[in-house]
Parts: sequence; structure tokens; C-alpha cells
Amino acid sequence: MKHIFLLAAFLLFVTGCSKDIEEYNKPAAYWYKRMIESVSAGNLDKADNYYSSLQSEHIGSPLLPEATMIMAQSHLQYEEYLLAEHFLNEYIKRYATPSELEYSEYLKIKAKYMALPNPRRDQGLINEAITAGNHFKMKYPHSIYYPVVDTMVTRLILARAALNESIALLYERLDKPMGAEHYHNVRKEEWIDWNEVEKADVAWYKEIFEGDGTESWYAFIIPDTQSVVSRNSQGQVKTSDEGSSGKE
Repeated sequence: MKHIFLLAAFLLFVTGCSKDIEEYNKPAAYWYKRMIESVSAGNLDKADNYYSSLQSEHIGSPLLPEATMIMAQSHLQYEEYLLAEHFLNEYIKRYATPSELEYSEYLKIKAKYMALPNPRRDQGLINEAITAGNHFKMKYPHSIYYPVVDTMVTRLILARAALNESIALLYERLDKPMGAEHYHNVRKEEWIDWNEVEKADVAWYKEIFEGDGTESWYAFIIPDTQSVVSRNSQGQVKTSDEGSSGKE
């Protein structure tokens, strides 16, 4: 009886492990089918692996262009925007025909835009998305996606302005007037009437931890003291002790 139990346990173990046996040397249609099944099940990690096998074993397969676009759109749908952009770059570089470039580049800009749920966190990505959007508008002035891209670029410009204003206020609190002046004046688009721009509302659950962009809720905890040494715009030195002064 004991031997039967051990044999049954061993068979169960082998059966369970067999599901994870490494697969290789399969037809392109096999990898494509498994990739589609994984995407349909919402398992994009497995889908990525099957796509990699398809690309590695069948680099010239006619299934690859469609598989690449499917992976790009799947990651976009599941809000995995950096991975979506990766597959779009692959599609644009290797497979897109001239007639497909417009849509592919539009999706790439959309992925950049959607990757910015909180623009105050990534100045570089904002600038990169604005540059890509403006390039698309110049390249495809009659595109059906032009109004959408133009709206995204406008919102990103407003987000960048809000970010610059937050940085300027931070420099003011740190008693750094040169930095504050720079960010108050940087990239002021003349076609925007900034007096009519309303500040974006911050969700209450984010404001608790991040503040409203001008100050944080925990500001009252921080002692109201100046730095021991700070430079003003003339390159002079100020100290926290009003009765003393210093020079380099």
C-alpha cells in the first residue's frame, strides 16, 4: 500500500512538472496560436514568451508583422505602455509599410501620452512626448489622427507648465531665486492665455501624500529654517545667522 501511494505521488509530481517543460522547435503557426490563446486569456507574460519563440525560430515568418502589432495593442489595452511602445518600435522598424506608418506612429504617441498618469513625476517623458507629437503633426498634417494628437500635445504643454510652476515654487521655498526665475519663465507658449488656464485638480487620495503641487500636507512638521549657506543671484553668500556674513 505504501509503494502504491509513493508511485501515485511520483506520477502526480511528474504530471505537474510536465506542464512547464520547455518547448522549442515548433512551427510558426504553433507559436502564433499559443500567443493568441495567451492574449485571449489575459496572460501577457506567456504571450511575450510565445512571441519571442516565434521571432527567434521563424524570423522570416509572414505571421510576425501581425503578431507584433497584436502584442503592441494588447500591452496598450492592459496599460503596459512601455512594453506597447517597445513592440511598436519593432513594428515600425521591421514591418510597417508606408501606408501603415501613420497609424503605428500614432499608437506610439498614444502610448507615451497614456504612460503619464501623473505628469509632475517625469519631466523628460513629457518633453519626449511633446516632441513626438509635434513631429507627427508636421509629418501628417492631413491625418485623421491629427486632432487627437493635437489635443494630447496641448494637454502635455499645460502639464509641463504646471510642472515648471511647481518646481519654481519649490525653489522659492528653498530661497533659490535664480532657479525660481528660470522655471517661472521657461517655455511660455505665446498662443496660450495662461490667465485663463485653470489649475488641474488633484485627487484627494493623492493630495494627502503628494500635496497640490505647491506644498505638502506635512509642511508644518518641517522646521522653518534656512540653509546654513545659500547663494543668491549675484553669487554672494548668505548665512542663517543675520549677524554674520561670509565670503569664499
